[in-house]
Amino acid sequence: MIFMSLKTTKTSLREENQFSYHPVLEVAYLFIGIFLTMMPALVYLETHGSVIAEKGLAEPWMIFWFTGILSAFLDNAPTYLTFFTLAQGMELTGQLVAQTGITNEMLRAISLGAVFMGALTYIGNGPNFMVKAIADESGTKMPSFLGYMGWSCLILIPIFIIMTFLVFILEII
Repeated sequence: MIFMSLKTTKTSLREENQFSYHPVLEVAYLFIGIFLTMMPALVYLETHGSVIAEKGLAEPWMIFWFTGILSAFLDNAPTYLTFFTLAQGMELTGQLVAQTGITNEMLRAISLGAVFMGALTYIGNGPNFMVKAIADESGTKMPSFLGYMGWSCLILIPIFIIMTFLVFILEII
């Protein structure tokens, strides 16, 4: 895509927009670091998932919140992979277990937590981080990390609490 963009747009247009690869590289470095350092943790989670489940982290609503909290500070994809691996090691029973080792309920909890709660911080969602980096580079004033997190928690946490009851407790959705 970069090659196609370079070939199909004028250099003057990129210069006018003050285009740089810095925000993209910043996100790339972050993700490379995350994925390299999480490999040992994934092996541990897969082999010790049943022990973690025995300690009480076995309900889908709990997985939703733990996945979400990690997603707020890690990112959706590595968080999803982390909890998917954990759930595979939990020795669960249910509909999807034969193919993946994970029940529908756990898969729903992991997916919703990883995707929705990533919006709680700049770093919890790749696009949030990219927009912040672009805005900073252009000199646009943005809320600080804690400022953004304060506003997002004020708005999103009540929504996630309602979601917990509708999806996992009452099983309406």
